[in-house]
Amino acid sequence: MDLGAYRPVLANRDTRQALLLGFLIRVPMWAGAVILTLHVVTSLGRSYGEAGLVTAASTVAVAVSGPWRGRLLDRIGLRRTVGPSLVVQVVCWSIAPWVGYAPLIGFAALAGLFVVPTFSILRQVIIRSVPSDQRRTALSLDSSATELSFMAGPAIGVWLATSWDTGWALLVCELTSVAAGFVLWLVNPPLTSESAESEPARDTTGEQVAGDEPGEAARAEAIAASTNGVGADDVAPGRAIRGFITFPVAAVYLAAACSTLVLSGTDVSIVAALRSFEATGSIGWVLALWGAGSLVGGLLYGAWHRSFSVFWLLGGLAATTAPVALAVGVPSFAVLITVSGFLCAPTITATVEQLSRQVSERFRGEMMGWHGSAMTAGSAVGAPIAGFAIDHGGWQSGFVVVSALGVVIAGAGLVGSRVGRRRVGRTAATDSEHGVTAANMEH
Repeated sequence: MDLGAYRPVLANRDTRQALLLGFLIRVPMWAGAVILTLHVVTSLGRSYGEAGLVTAASTVAVAVSGPWRGRLLDRIGLRRTVGPSLVVQVVCWSIAPWVGYAPLIGFAALAGLFVVPTFSILRQVIIRSVPSDQRRTALSLDSSATELSFMAGPAIGVWLATSWDTGWALLVCELTSVAAGFVLWLVNPPLTSESAESEPARDTTGEQVAGDEPGEAARAEAIAASTNGVGADDVAPGRAIRGFITFPVAAVYLAAACSTLVLSGTDVSIVAALRSFEATGSIGWVLALWGAGSLVGGLLYGAWHRSFSVFWLLGGLAATTAPVALAVGVPSFAVLITVSGFLCAPTITATVEQLSRQVSERFRGEMMGWHGSAMTAGSAVGAPIAGFAIDHGGWQSGFVVVSALGVVIAGAGLVGSRVGRRRVGRTAATDSEHGVTAANMEH
């Protein structure tokens, strides 16, 4: 482990700029989500269930928009994608705080559909701005910055909603997020390297469509990948959907969805556990400890000397979640939940890093959009699964069930990865033998 690995990454101006913009954009985003719930409950006098429907409408819209907005980034660039989004966001959030419940659902959904794809943009900038060997370190910094914004945003949102009228708090918070998005539009950082535009197109079997060089580079890259901790199947050739979604890519999306399933289920279980301990007032600082564990884990992973398969990290995340069910009081619960947070950021980082090595730069915007949708879907599924388990078996069951699901998916992914590596190895060996035979025949 070398913490000095962060020095050259932070020395990169584009990376520093992306990390700062990410923090400025995400803090009001997290705060706005909390204020929206409190606005529905307090100012509109609705139930938490009805507030959840507003959040659900926005979440579904964001999930739907992810691939679409990412594809626009690939095709027409940042400014032409973000510009219309900023206009829609200003209109929606200038009106939404002052309308009734039903129109609010519509405005929240419309704003979600045209949300500025900041996660996709900033991660593309970070991936483009650093050499390949610094990618994991840079993405780990982004994950840690996200954790910091997640720790700060909800607290700021609660303070604003309790100090001001929730309508004004929602307006200020959402327009602050729009202003940060405008800064991103103004800066207009490049999303891909110059070489991406001249990259020859490949068909779904790994062969070049244009040019006369055979597809040996894809196979060589696959074999080389097996030595760097990413896994040979990361770039294994195969039939692709939408030009880049192969079986290995889909497997990483599944891992990303399962990681947020575990995290959202843990979130619900934390609340249930602390209510059972009659320590509802401790929810805030316990969640902060969980986030702090993730932040530390992310920084340590970024300083590590090698990458790990996302399925090993997902398995570790799930396995360290189950012991939280053994807590007998708030002190032991706080310790166990902090430990369970260590692999949160590394797992998310690994999914982004692995996808960035599997998918061509020209598809990176859409790739990141599907990644965001996968994580949103996992989060949407994890909370009700944990809630159902808690209703039928107590708060401990919430942790155990999501942990078990995570371990099963991780195990299946590891088995699939091993099969993929063997397949690539056999393909490379067969091609090598054919090459030798052909050479011998020529002589």
